[in-house]
Amino acid sequence: MGPQDRLHHKIWQIAWPAILSNISTPLLGIVDTAILGHLESTAYLGAVAIGASILSFVYWGFGFLRMGTTGLVARAVGAGESRREAVVLLQSGVLAMVLALLVVLSQAGWVALGLELMAPSALLEPLAAEYVGIRVFSAPAVLLTYAMLGWFIGHQDTRWPMLILVFTNCLNIGLDVLFIVVLDWKSAGAAWATLCAEYAGCALALWLVYRRLNWPQGPLRPDLTRLAAYRALLDSNRYLFVRTVCLLFSFAFFTAMSTRLGETTLAANSIMLNLLLLSAYGLDGFAYAAEGLAGNAAGGGDLARFRHAVKACWHWTLGTAGLLSLLFLVAAPLLYPLFTDHAPVQELLQEYQLWVVAMPLVSAASYLLDGVFIGAARTRYMMHSMALSMLGVYLPLWWLCQGLGNHGLWLAFVAFNGARGLSLFVYYRRLDARAGWLD
Repeated sequence: MGPQDRLHHKIWQIAWPAILSNISTPLLGIVDTAILGHLESTAYLGAVAIGASILSFVYWGFGFLRMGTTGLVARAVGAGESRREAVVLLQSGVLAMVLALLVVLSQAGWVALGLELMAPSALLEPLAAEYVGIRVFSAPAVLLTYAMLGWFIGHQDTRWPMLILVFTNCLNIGLDVLFIVVLDWKSAGAAWATLCAEYAGCALALWLVYRRLNWPQGPLRPDLTRLAAYRALLDSNRYLFVRTVCLLFSFAFFTAMSTRLGETTLAANSIMLNLLLLSAYGLDGFAYAAEGLAGNAAGGGDLARFRHAVKACWHWTLGTAGLLSLLFLVAAPLLYPLFTDHAPVQELLQEYQLWVVAMPLVSAASYLLDGVFIGAARTRYMMHSMALSMLGVYLPLWWLCQGLGNHGLWLAFVAFNGARGLSLFVYYRRLDARAGWLD
């Protein structure tokens, strides 16, 4: 097996467990949608869409705990600094617990703000508030799991993250059936199912890390109690935090504008977003490969290996995106009846189908380059790209296209994702021209 064949083999060795585990996450949302979509009212589906959007803004806003940990661990592994990669995990765990406590203690403020911004109907608001009020107590499990997943991926190991996420989501699906279908807890049942599953998944992750972690020699107190020791982690994470908040605002804004277009449109858009998340999480498998391989090469000072890894990952990303778009073109209409038996919602899904078909190809570059910049710990450029795409493309285009209704909203959202990929590519070329990946 030649060097190029070994590289592609390594990419798939990292990517396939990540793809499998990532796909399990939107499949969970699809199961939630399918179960709630068959209840007597679409209000439960709309309430979970709103509540999940608010929680995603909060929880995924701390997604830097996964991404920042991955980049720093990958570079430390590439440089042969075993103590450093272990300390990064411990620091991320401390930071996760502090942030989780803040999330729980401040819930009254951000839940009220989220509901005000989303502006749900009088019927949906109490159901959405109930959903969020239950799931907020999973914050410690969610954020601590982020840090542990990042540590595994930084080691180019996606098999254990696959096991953790698949276990969590399969348990969640089983509890969905129990709490929603059997016990008839409706949207509250979806919240309780997720809460229980997230703590079970965190417990499994802790056990796996305990088995794998090489405990660093020497005193750890200076690394864990001095604020200065967190400088590298905080520097990387602050850019990722701003970037992620912008991304989540874009999704929350999309849901809020869908709400204004009516409950039927909100339900249709929620189903379409779940399909798009399915494709995004699939493509992210190659981004995870880029994180590990590019970060390891950058940490080891090997620019040629870095470039080869990025190029090979791009080929697989683009080919997979094309297959996903073709799949949505052919199979999506066959899937819609599985999500809902409400005829008006199915009609809207048929009307807006082409946006789902276009999204994987338009977004492919942004998914891969996110992985490259995370692995190389060059997160500042990701923040700039996201802010420019949101403020310079997404919001202005939505404002100009309001007369097009839901088509205008989808046009702005798709263009936003394309702009992210284009701007990241410009930054990539600039860094590559001066070998900035190795700084």
